[in-house]
Order: sequence, then C-alpha cells, then structure tokens
Amino acid sequence: MKIACFHLMPYRDLADDFEKKHKSAWFSLPFNAVADPNKVAQYFNHTLDELTYAAELGFDGVCTNEHHQNAYGFMVNPNMMGSVLARATRGKDTAIIQMGETAVFLNPPIRVAEEYAMLDCIAEGRLIAGFPVGLGGDYSYSYGMAPIEQRARYYEAHDLIKKAWTADEVFAWNGKHYQLPMVNIWPKPVQRPHPPIWVPGNASPSTWDFVIKNNYSYCFLTYFGAKGAEHMVKGFWNRAEELGRDRNPYRMGFLVPVGVSETDEQAEADYGHAAEYFYHKGLHLPEQLLAPPGHMTHSSLTHLITKRPFPPFEELKTMRFPQFNERDFVVCGSAKTVTERLLHIIKTLRVGHLMILPQFGSLSHEKTMQNIERIAKNVMPHLRGVWDNEGWEDHWWPKTCKPAARAAA
Repeated sequence: MKIACFHLMPYRDLADDFEKKHKSAWFSLPFNAVADPNKVAQYFNHTLDELTYAAELGFDGVCTNEHHQNAYGFMVNPNMMGSVLARATRGKDTAIIQMGETAVFLNPPIRVAEEYAMLDCIAEGRLIAGFPVGLGGDYSYSYGMAPIEQRARYYEAHDLIKKAWTADEVFAWNGKHYQLPMVNIWPKPVQRPHPPIWVPGNASPSTWDFVIKNNYSYCFLTYFGAKGAEHMVKGFWNRAEELGRDRNPYRMGFLVPVGVSETDEQAEADYGHAAEYFYHKGLHLPEQLLAPPGHMTHSSLTHLITKRPFPPFEELKTMRFPQFNERDFVVCGSAKTVTERLLHIIKTLRVGHLMILPQFGSLSHEKTMQNIERIAKNVMPHLRGVWDNEGWEDHWWPKTCKPAARAAA
C-alpha cells in the first residue's frame, strides 16, 4: 500500500463574508480585493514545509497539482514546487508525484517533456509523471483556448511527450495541433523508458478508456466522498475488465481529506471550520464555469448527466461539518476511527495509491503539521499491509523508490 501526501495550497484567510461579496472564488475573483501577497508568500513556504515534513515522517510520496486564477488552490506551476521537494528529499525513497503539469496548457507540450525529465534527474529517478486532461475552465477561461479542441490536443501532446522521452534520434513532428521541425530533448528522464504515468480524473469514461488502454494508474480525485464515488469507481473496474486488464489495486488512486484528533468528539473543534471553509468558500463558483461547452466528450457528458456523480454546489452551501464527515467528504476523528474508515474506503474502492490531504480550507500551518504527524504515527502503519496477502506488484511506482522497512515515524 502506497500513501502519499497531497496538497492543494488554498488561500487560507478569506473573509467570513467572502461568499456574499464575491460571485466566485474562481476565474473572476480579483486578487487585490481579497488577498495579501505577504500571506501568499507564507503559504508557498508553509506548503513546502508541510510536504517536506510528510516525507520526513515516512509518507511514500508527496503530491503537487496545478490550478489557475482561483483562491481554491493556486499552485500554478507544480514543477517549481516539485523541484524544491526533490532536492529537499534527496537521499530518501520519497516519490515526487507531479499530479499535473497540464500538457495542453503549454505550447509546444515538449516543454512538459523537458521539465519532467529535468525533475526526474533532480529527483534521481523518483518522479511520477501526472498527465491530467485539465479543467475545462482553466483551459478556456484562464488560457483562452477552444474547449472543443482540449481532448484532441491532450492525446496528441501525450504521444509527442512519450516519443520525445523515448526516441533515440532527432525527429520531426507534424501533427494536427503541433508542428516541430526538430524534437531532441535534453535531458532525458533517468527512468527508462520513462517515469510511471498517473492520470487524474473523476467522472469521465473517455479518461477511463485512455488510462486502461495505455496501462496507466488512474487517480480518482473527488471531494464528494467515497460513498458517492463507489458506483463511479465500480464503473472503472468494470471497464478495465472489459478491456482485458487485471484488478491490480495499484491501478487505482484515491484522494481524501483527513483530520486526526485525540478523540472523535474533538474532531469538529479541530477541523470543522476548515472543512466548511473548503466547501463553502473554495468551491464557491457557478458550476457551468467548470465545464464550458465542448470540453467534454459525448460519452462523458452523457455519463455526467445520467449518473450525477457530484452533489449540486448549492447543496454544499447548506451542509455543515457533521454531514461532510458522515458522508466521507472528509474523514475526521480519532486515529482509530480514521484508520477504520480509511481501511473501509481502501477495500471498497480497491485503492492501492491513497492520497491524503492533511491541509484543507483554512487549516493553519501549525494544525496541519500536527495532523501530518498524527497521520504518520497513528494511522499509516495500520494501512501499509492491506494488499500484501494478494501479491500484487505496483508497476506504477518508481523503481528507485524501494519499499523501505520504516519504523513507526
């Protein structure tokens, strides 16, 4: 079982009346109206400290991500963060998990091939390369590109990047969206033929097919609970079997916000405000901004309309911490309770790569560091051996990150 520390890096100090004054935390929110640059500088360094601390305490990997023009999470260049983490964790067997430098956001996308290769060199072969399709809102509103082209550009960028990593000779690329006379990246990744590839997603059968056919690891990223995700994940596993793949749990990653307290009763006092801040402020946006017309394929759009994998955002505004916790939107409680609930999620969804979000919403740096320590010491040791008796091999983990016999953190 592999356990990674994930970080969104949100703005942690939005005003109490933020939702009343502003229509959205995404895309249209003026930075100068709500944010303090000095606090932002603090957040960047807090985030790096928190992820480094997680590595020191024995998390198997540290995860970065990419979002744009919002207060929900503004780690706009994950590779800059990943390079710091790679150097800070040198000598450890901590995977540097880049959950997304989004290839279609860069033109040409061989920039991603180059940066990932450089990062794998700094990490001495510990990189996991994330290949997100990217949010439709980021692609269309932040970068001004036609949403109907996003998926096709993604597929072509993927093929170009892999060839750039693996080709022995200089080659020309004449695709529909990208034309390059000479592709000859320096350096190449340390890992050959290329780093393991993970693809994040949530409700798109088109992404499932792409992941399964290419034999990548799928990372189900949702903030709407394992209970709500169950039928979606079942759909992925059914599709994998249809396409001839086995039920290796390391094909599946799952993200969950986690808060560990001394007791179950203390959990609301410790994490209640932070969880409500995350859902009420961080996800304060008109839903249509997430998926502009043309962004989704026909099969994915049909799936979204018929399966309704997410609750309406208006419903989130009426929910409070006990509901978020009860429905597994967050998993908070004593170490014993959190362990039991995470084990249930892992086994029910068949998860081999668990991504834990120890900082969410307004949770302070001090409480986040405490939470990371509690998770590492009191929860992770009880999750390690979930799949040991089934004998699966994790084909999607850097070979240089040998499983270490870790003592309790």
